[in-house]
Amino acid sequence: MAGRGSWITLAVATSLAGAAGTALAQSSVNFGRITAVTAITESDARARAGGAIVGGTLGAAVGSGRSGSNRALGGIGGAFAGQQIGRLASQRQAFEYTVLMGGTQTITVISDQAGKRVGDCVAVERGSHNNLRLVADAKCAQGARPTPADQRQSASCEQAKDQLLAATTADAFDLAERRVRLLCGE
Repeated sequence: MAGRGSWITLAVATSLAGAAGTALAQSSVNFGRITAVTAITESDARARAGGAIVGGTLGAAVGSGRSGSNRALGGIGGAFAGQQIGRLASQRQAFEYTVLMGGTQTITVISDQAGKRVGDCVAVERGSHNNLRLVADAKCAQGARPTPADQRQSASCEQAKDQLLAATTADAFDLAERRVRLLCGE
């Protein structure tokens, strides 16, 4: 009986290890040094399009009962106004980080994470969510490779961001947001 329990434990452990390996393979971790930081304003094209549709509908509705040309002008004017309101409402502050990877290539990462400076060594985590995390300068040494601990940390950040996106209550969102700040270095 003791042998059977050990076999089941081994099967469960093997299964969990395989699942963890799959999760770790979903994101990659590389190290680089920030060479430039630029503050930018990001805009969401979907919000502009949505604003134009809503504005156009409202403009046409306001023009109802009037001539066809007045109704069309109201729709066009409403669409333009809605697009501009959508543009203003969808703008947010972000940062464009230029990162020198391996001393040979640069990449650009746009993030809402503040506080990173030129010269900082960062882990560049790419998966379903991208992330920049400050790391020790030794990680940016020539030939440094990510360790299993780096991969686990990246996977934990990925999972925290997924939980944030899946949150359906204010409490769940607050908890998930704190996890993202803690696990993703934000």
